[in-house]
Amino acid sequence: MAEMGSKGVTAGKIASNVQKKLTRAQEKVLQKLGKADETKDEQFEQCVQNFNKQLTEGTRLQKDLRTYLASVKAMHEASKKLNECLQEVYEPDWPGRDEANKIAENNDLLWLDYHQKLVDQALLTMDTYLGQFPDIKSRIAKRGRKLVDYDSARHHYESLQTAKKKDETKIAKPVSLLEKAAPQWCQGKLQAHLVAQTNLLRNQAEEELIKAQKVFEEMNVDLQEELPSLWNSRVGFYVNTFQSIAGLEENFHKEMSKLNQNLNDVLVSLEKQHGSNTFTVKAQPSDNAPAKGDKSPSPPPDGSPAAPEIRVNHEPEPPSSAAAGAALPKSPSQSSLPAVVVETFSATVNGTVEGSGGAGRLDLPPGFMFKVQAQHDYVATDTDELQLKAGDVVLVIPFQNPEEQDEGWLMGVKESDWNQHLELEKCRGVFPENFTERVQ
Repeated sequence: MAEMGSKGVTAGKIASNVQKKLTRAQEKVLQKLGKADETKDEQFEQCVQNFNKQLTEGTRLQKDLRTYLASVKAMHEASKKLNECLQEVYEPDWPGRDEANKIAENNDLLWLDYHQKLVDQALLTMDTYLGQFPDIKSRIAKRGRKLVDYDSARHHYESLQTAKKKDETKIAKPVSLLEKAAPQWCQGKLQAHLVAQTNLLRNQAEEELIKAQKVFEEMNVDLQEELPSLWNSRVGFYVNTFQSIAGLEENFHKEMSKLNQNLNDVLVSLEKQHGSNTFTVKAQPSDNAPAKGDKSPSPPPDGSPAAPEIRVNHEPEPPSSAAAGAALPKSPSQSSLPAVVVETFSATVNGTVEGSGGAGRLDLPPGFMFKVQAQHDYVATDTDELQLKAGDVVLVIPFQNPEEQDEGWLMGVKESDWNQHLELEKCRGVFPENFTERVQ
């Protein structure tokens, strides 16, 4: 019996809900057709518009914040792999290995701390802020349904009030039929019963109107207070959120800057301690002169000579006995010239040109390094290039700016131009190394 009673209550509730939906649907149709007026509240509608706008902005902010956190995590992973690479290539005998490893560990911890604080102070706060919107949105929708119920009850009650005469006409018809078959004394009782039934319907309609109005107004009053308050709270929330993000990011970069400076110091120390070592670099032989800018000179007819091995010795060499007391100038581009043995010559020794055979001028161009002789003709293709004929001797000098030197190209001045006392600025130029052969 209890089960049947429970099923009966459930069935009754379902039937009631179905009836409400039908009534609301009918009311909305009448309102859209203009056959029934609709209760309007422009102030509340504005609040609902603000609510929807606020929800849209908050949802977008939450999405972008999650994207930001995903990017932080990706940067953390990239930084971690970069540090792992450094740890792998850092040889055990190199100084500063332990310091570099410790910096890598602190780097990893700093990324983890930054990500976690962003989650705690920004994302969770964002989730809490948006967590209140679904309930309010549901109540706004419910208020809309209760407003339709209120309008429906109001229209029903008004229709009973305004159609009183029409209802009496409907009641009079069955009475006139009964007059023919019923005694006179029954007619008064029947009329009284019908009037009482009509009054009962009006009373029930009025009670339903009062009830619907009460339910609607209770929900309406609460939302009228909450929605403006929620709308105004957005400013403080946005300020706190972005202040937290900005503060966390600022502190993170400060700490990361310290770690980067420490790592830089370790690497500078490593470079200084290994700066006196000798490193052997083998140049790659090439049949063609490498391109200088957009120029690519043709290879010499019989190919270029193989480039010798480069040995860069960072330790100063003692001066030779022949040049005792004379300073040997070093070229700023010694370590950058390809396929040549980097060395220096004295400009003059006891009034004679060393290594020059005594021909021509007694002085040499500033920074003179060695001589080469053109093995093939070379046609200059730009104003900064030397025009060479086979047999021309060129005095090789360093580039004023080593960064401007392209691989496979040398800077020099033809010996014939230099012996004619031409200005260095006017007669120097660049030329492809594989068109020449070193003679001194």
